[in-house]
Amino acid sequence: MIFKNVEKNEKNTAVFTVECDAAEFEKAVNAAYLKNRSSISIPGFRKGKAPRAVIEGMYGHEVFYQDAMDELAPEAYEFGVKESGLQVVGAPAISDVNVTDDKGVVYSFSVSVYPEVTLGQYKGLEAVKASVEVTDADVEKELESVRKRNARMLDIDDRAAQMGDTADIDFDGYLNGERFDGGKAEGHKLELGSNSFVPGFEDQVVGMKVGEEKDINITFPTDYTPELAGKDVVFKVKLNGITTPELPELDDEFAKDVSEFDTLDEYKADIRANLEKTRKEQADNNFRTAIMAQAVENISADIPEVMVEEKVEDNLRGYARQFGMNDRNVSLDEIKKMMGITDEIMDSSIRPAALFQVKNDLLLDAVMKAEDLGETDEGFDAYVAKVAEDVKASVEQLKQYFGEDFMRHEYRKELAVDLIVNSAVAKEAEKE
Repeated sequence: MIFKNVEKNEKNTAVFTVECDAAEFEKAVNAAYLKNRSSISIPGFRKGKAPRAVIEGMYGHEVFYQDAMDELAPEAYEFGVKESGLQVVGAPAISDVNVTDDKGVVYSFSVSVYPEVTLGQYKGLEAVKASVEVTDADVEKELESVRKRNARMLDIDDRAAQMGDTADIDFDGYLNGERFDGGKAEGHKLELGSNSFVPGFEDQVVGMKVGEEKDINITFPTDYTPELAGKDVVFKVKLNGITTPELPELDDEFAKDVSEFDTLDEYKADIRANLEKTRKEQADNNFRTAIMAQAVENISADIPEVMVEEKVEDNLRGYARQFGMNDRNVSLDEIKKMMGITDEIMDSSIRPAALFQVKNDLLLDAVMKAEDLGETDEGFDAYVAKVAEDVKASVEQLKQYFGEDFMRHEYRKELAVDLIVNSAVAKEAEKE
């Protein structure tokens, strides 16, 4: 094969040409004959036994050319990519193919290429970083939540329902005297005060006694489902039973029951430490996200559409795999239909997320080229060990599955992110 030339065009596209000589093309033509002869019937010959010359004499000497050119194309493409030095993204298109006078074949491939990236500011960026503070009230709130989870539920039959109780109710909803879909249930457990029902409903259950039946009048909010938004409805409600939580005492025995600590003070200290750790991690993650978003938006690159489309497909198939849909033969349209993904969701959420991911990858690749990241074998080993621990796999399994080259690239990307974030300036949030 001979690499002829490459022509780079606008919008990060290129066309390169590869020529296969007569011997290579003849070999491919003969292979096409051997592949197809079993399906060709020629009078005077058993099916599949007709010589190539006879078939070509009947159907023309070019009868096997198309199959031969299709067979040679992938090899010619791979050769051209290697010789051109292009960093190709997406699938190629054959823009032209011709058989030469000396019975060779010339291919022209149109491809999208990895864009040139101009880095904007990526070091010394600024973003707000929330201060981490845990108050006594925060600790008490967490304690109260644990108490509620460990409460004993008591049946109540000597008083009316009140906020904080859990009411066992039957209800049946009517709009203009007719039942509406989704408005009926029996034995429904409703925590009064949870605001899990339409506004005003729980307030009207308060005061009911076990066995009582009552009509509850409700106006649905204007931002509710279109069928009911702003409509006046009537719920026929029956209170079947009331339970109320009996909270355990906050003492050392409680701490022993719900934790590994012997005293309530030790348990409180542990709650405070965990809250501080969680809030610090959240503040760090938010800061990191804000800084990276700025760095991504500061790059300049003419991004080929195919890069975004490939990322969209990767994401959609990733979502599908979470629901057990692993068949690569299932089309994206089928996946979107099965998952209820509309064009509006694609345009407002999935595609913008894919574009950001592509730009993020471009940013990190450019930073990796521009900076000495200080990578070491020890650092790489520590990175792989941490990833293996996170995904509950061994280091050997991780390297075998992904390959060491991929893992080293991911390690370098992590170093690039660290460089960007560690150089950033944290600002205090403005006080209200």
